[in-house]
Amino acid sequence: MQTVIRTLESAYDPATAESWDAVGLVCGDPAQPVGKVLFAVDPVTAVAEEALDWGADLIVTHHPLYLKGVTSVAATTAKGRIVHRLIRANVGLYTAHTNADVADPGVSDALARAVGLTGPLRPLAPLPDRPRMGLGRVGQLPVSMTLAKFAALAAHGLPRTSGGLRVSGDPDRLVKTVAVSGGAGDSLLRAARRAAVDVFLTADLRHHPASEYAEDDGPALIDAAHWATEWPWLTDAAERLTQALAATGNNVEARVSERVTDAWTTTAQRG
Repeated sequence: MQTVIRTLESAYDPATAESWDAVGLVCGDPAQPVGKVLFAVDPVTAVAEEALDWGADLIVTHHPLYLKGVTSVAATTAKGRIVHRLIRANVGLYTAHTNADVADPGVSDALARAVGLTGPLRPLAPLPDRPRMGLGRVGQLPVSMTLAKFAALAAHGLPRTSGGLRVSGDPDRLVKTVAVSGGAGDSLLRAARRAAVDVFLTADLRHHPASEYAEDDGPALIDAAHWATEWPWLTDAAERLTQALAATGNNVEARVSERVTDAWTTTAQRG
């Protein structure tokens, strides 16, 4: 497991994670051999069950299991039960969160490619000391298209969720320069405006910031499910891990979970 961890951390440096984040090995013995690795966005019960059914030795998730300090991992809570199940089955759990968000390539690179951006990408909010790294990405569509057509293209490239995509802006507006950011993107609205993009695609946008943005003639907005914007990264991370290990003579099997772990399971409209 230690070799796998070193390989992951060479791609997603823990030192670049936010100070409030909790990344790295959550449970598991670093000396344990690893033959199968399951990649998932969320460390939830359904993912743990998938890992156990498949015979995985390690789960790599984007979201942390524990983000705040705890004094107990007793099996009286949902998270505690996950820890106990994994430890009993000798399955490790590793997290790459904000360090994967800012990596080059990272979460937003995979999102950009999934929604159709081509050519070179640049960070929307570069790290001060590592300008090639940072949150979000800015890129170009191969041709200008209407906002409605780009939204359809993005919906096709992302995994299906109950809420789909929410769009703010004139559907007939032409767009070409696009900013994306996996996960919650409220904090990057000003950066998207400064970047002079035509549309910003992210997740978890709140009513008031989005409304003010529209009133102030900002870029169009596309709001996707949080889980969906981060899921494309799993394939990239799995491929980077297996290829890097194979180059050193260490072969592991990697699998990307297709379990939809988005928090929202259905929608309803007034008839």
